Amino acid sequence: MAVEPLATKQSACALAPCIWMQAGVVKHKQCPRDYDCLECPYDRALQRVAAENRQAAARGRPAFGRRGKIESWQDRLLKRPPLKRPCIHFLKQKIEFRPCSNDYKCPECEFDHFFQDIYRVFAVVNPVELLEVKGVHLPQGYYLHLGHAWVKTEEGSQVRIGLDDFALRLLGPLDRVQTPLIGKTVDQGQAGFSVRRGEREARVQAPVSGVVTEVNTSLHRDGALANQDPYSQGWVMLLYTKNLRQDLKNLMLGTETREFLSREVDRLYAVIEEYCGPLAADGGDLGGDIAGNLPDSAWNRLTSHFLRT
Repeated sequence: MAVEPLATKQSACALAPCIWMQAGVVKHKQCPRDYDCLECPYDRALQRVAAENRQAAARGRPAFGRRGKIESWQDRLLKRPPLKRPCIHFLKQKIEFRPCSNDYKCPECEFDHFFQDIYRVFAVVNPVELLEVKGVHLPQGYYLHLGHAWVKTEEGSQVRIGLDDFALRLLGPLDRVQTPLIGKTVDQGQAGFSVRRGEREARVQAPVSGVVTEVNTSLHRDGALANQDPYSQGWVMLLYTKNLRQDLKNLMLGTETREFLSREVDRLYAVIEEYCGPLAADGGDLGGDIAGNLPDSAWNRLTSHFLRT
């Protein structure tokens, strides 16, 4: 079946009707977030109320009033005849009308998987706006873990992850990046993937929990691609997540990221001074190969301090 995403045809996302409005749960609500429901406080609030109402009804004590009428948009749409239940991608104005055939269980839907593969071809991968902190860069809107793995949210409960500019400057040009096999589960804060440079290896913590759905095999052959382009061609793997909202609470974004990276750069300068003596305080930016300019014995210290392994 040919599917052409319609995302490029939708320019006025602020005028797009919210999914809750399309389902009939609320009367008037426009979406200002280009259907990024995961980051929407309005969606979180209604989902919470819907869950509370569902639990109250299960206990035989249903809620009343306007609040008591709120149910999830999925439950409301499931009350329609099967052929009139719109696919989530239609609701997000990315395809022509198509009925949902899987009760809005998108992670288990073959069409959803197919659409994600097709949509990625049309998606813009290269980040545009970059946050710059003392010479270190991170795209705006990317989440960051304490162990310097980044997270970019994508469609269908999937996230793309990689290693940030700071860590890649720290470790220098990599020989290879070793990822788990597709289908393996990784846990937030535990070893997610590893990097190698010569005989030296370092493990990187998984920034979120999930199942590996795709890996960047180019990095298996040439890890230095990540150093050249950390946030687009240097991505490491895709994960399907079930508890992303909870996991994101443990990550940094925006101002938190700026303050964290600033502290990390200062900490790194202090470590470098221990090995190389006092540095001139000239405000210079970090180089691209810190580990390569320090004794081999510094590798374990750098990775334990900054990758938190």
